[in-house]
Amino acid sequence: MTAQQILTQLVQFPVLGGQSNLTIIEWIKSYLEKQGVAYHLVPNEEGTKTSLHCRIGPAVDGGVILSGHTDVVPTEGQEWHTNPFELVDKGDKLYARGSCDMKGFIACCLAMLPDMLKADLKKPIYFAFSYDEEIGCLAGDALAQSIVDTYQEKPKFAIIGEPSMLEPVVGQKGIIFCETRIYGSAGHSSRIRNEVSAIHEAARLIMWLEQKMETLYQAGQIDDRFTPNHTSIHIGTIKGGIATNVIADECSFTWDVRNIPSNTIEAIVEEFKAYCSQHEKTLQKRFAGAKIETIELHPAVPTLDTPEDAEVVTLIRRLSGKTKLHTVAYAAEAGQFSNAGFQAVICGPGDIAQAHRANEFVAKGQLEGCLELLGRLIGMFSLDTK
Repeated sequence: MTAQQILTQLVQFPVLGGQSNLTIIEWIKSYLEKQGVAYHLVPNEEGTKTSLHCRIGPAVDGGVILSGHTDVVPTEGQEWHTNPFELVDKGDKLYARGSCDMKGFIACCLAMLPDMLKADLKKPIYFAFSYDEEIGCLAGDALAQSIVDTYQEKPKFAIIGEPSMLEPVVGQKGIIFCETRIYGSAGHSSRIRNEVSAIHEAARLIMWLEQKMETLYQAGQIDDRFTPNHTSIHIGTIKGGIATNVIADECSFTWDVRNIPSNTIEAIVEEFKAYCSQHEKTLQKRFAGAKIETIELHPAVPTLDTPEDAEVVTLIRRLSGKTKLHTVAYAAEAGQFSNAGFQAVICGPGDIAQAHRANEFVAKGQLEGCLELLGRLIGMFSLDTK
């Protein structure tokens, strides 16, 4: 099957982040079985989702992992001109949800599988496909660790095929999503100085977070490799109140931190929680039931900061034919693979500007370029390096 034919199949599975991905994994499993490739599953505790990994080639050290995620973001509320879960060919572009982010890369990997099997590989190539990447890279750590635990040999490299226009990416920001909930006292709006308005207190906490971002920036905590070149803290939603003249006794807001490698998410979150704890005591002098709590909606996703002199950088430059190195502000599973001991980079087909939006597409030329990159990988790994 060609990459386009495989992509046609993959985009038909409308697996959103947080949903079961067993349907698309079943299709991938069937494809691998027909090629005679054994695989390993890494399910969640409920057995409703699973990652998958497999090895092609000999059980020797020094192999490379090709990694992608099977879930996509929602299409609800977006103005699509075509069915988002049907691959539509429009000349030089292929439209569908996930065509760019990032089933195009998975399709290229699977399309090149027959060539990998025919080649006399001296070093192995691994596939690693995860779930729930779009809601916080929830499966990345377990998938990377399973590869460490499953194979006696040790892969050396990991290429995460997020859309990068096939440009080598050596750095990514980390991320965490949090929710802060404030509980105050309801009352008549004329008594605002006597009660604890959850909305007013939420506003103060939001301003603390914004000021924290500004403080880091003003202190010179910047990394010009990234755009923006600093750690960002953003408030995404806020909910609270029942009427204009009623003091809100509950309010909540969600926020995220996207950190540069020199900052740590854990330090920022803990400093915020410490401030909230002190502020809570002050509020309780006015209303004993006042409470502030912050919930981390997923574990912090680590940054990626691969040194320019790492062997994987030499590898990806040879494979891509590109020498300039890049960084990205979005989070991906690359940092998790790096933390598991693999030299990691991001390099995949498609433009991140097309991801997460209506009428998402991947250019055919990008898929062709990815197939060529993988062909070069097969050629390099078929050479006798002894």
